[in-house]
Amino acid sequence: MTKPILALATMMLVEQGRLALEEPVDRLLPELADRKVLRRIDGPLDDTVPARRPITVDDLLTFRMGHGLIFEPTFDPPYPIVNAAKDLELVMGPPDPRTPLEPNEWLRRFATLPLMYQPGERWQYNTGSLVLGVLAARASGQPLAEFFRARVFEPLGMRQTAFSISTEQAKRLPRQYQTNVGTGKLEEQTISGPSVWTTPPPFPSGAAGLVSTIDDYLAFARLLINGGIHENRRLLSERSVRLMTTNHLTAAQMAGGGPVLGGQGWGFGVSVVMAANEVSSVPGRYGWSGGYGTYWFNDPSQSLVAIAMTQTSDVLFNGAMTEFARLATNSLGG
Repeated sequence: MTKPILALATMMLVEQGRLALEEPVDRLLPELADRKVLRRIDGPLDDTVPARRPITVDDLLTFRMGHGLIFEPTFDPPYPIVNAAKDLELVMGPPDPRTPLEPNEWLRRFATLPLMYQPGERWQYNTGSLVLGVLAARASGQPLAEFFRARVFEPLGMRQTAFSISTEQAKRLPRQYQTNVGTGKLEEQTISGPSVWTTPPPFPSGAAGLVSTIDDYLAFARLLINGGIHENRRLLSERSVRLMTTNHLTAAQMAGGGPVLGGQGWGFGVSVVMAANEVSSVPGRYGWSGGYGTYWFNDPSQSLVAIAMTQTSDVLFNGAMTEFARLATNSLGG
């Protein structure tokens, strides 16, 4: 659930005048100027056409930059573009094991690849936040960890949220579990144990790099539900909050978003429920989930913040998130 925090921090840079939503990213990310685009998603890397336009800041926030994870016909199919990213150690999907690359080298290698689709054409998960983290650091003039701490975590009192934590803090991290699809048994996942979080990562990932607590994330969520105000202090404008939490996708882009988007809308770093469903008759809920089994949404119609931080990834696909959302919403009569 790092992506919504990165989106918020990016909107702070927009309000500060250091970024503009419609501007090409080339100004601060010259590595991404003059993009080429694959003719076919499964085609060779040199079979390309020129990009019709540059990638914009808005494209990164809305995951329409022209690059992202592929879920059909299978997740991470062995296409040349997928294999090349793996060979370059970019770690485009699940964040562990982490990329060994620092941000500048990561972007240099990423820029050697063509885009999968034309900028603005499709919604694709994850890559936009990886690139946006590099952009935000350059726009702020600080490493991403320092920028987050100064502009988001300290003002909100999020003292236990960071890209790395102390050894004592790491002792509080729970073990993570996921069902083995082959055996049907719940198994502990050890690839990202507590020790991983005690060392600052070479690449602070804006897509999935933060560790946090329920109390800290509640402070972040309340800032949005309160329209950008924290303890009578405005940290973000109402307009920016509205832009973050309003759908920006077309109907076709929502439908083509694959199992991750599930037909929902997408704002900046958050999904947006666009129609009444089994959870509530009132659309407009927004939020996002995390691969380790975490889930958050705000329901503006009820001024409701709902957070579930489990340690089992199964909740993302076994119906538990929907049941949690239904119970939380209905507890207030929604």
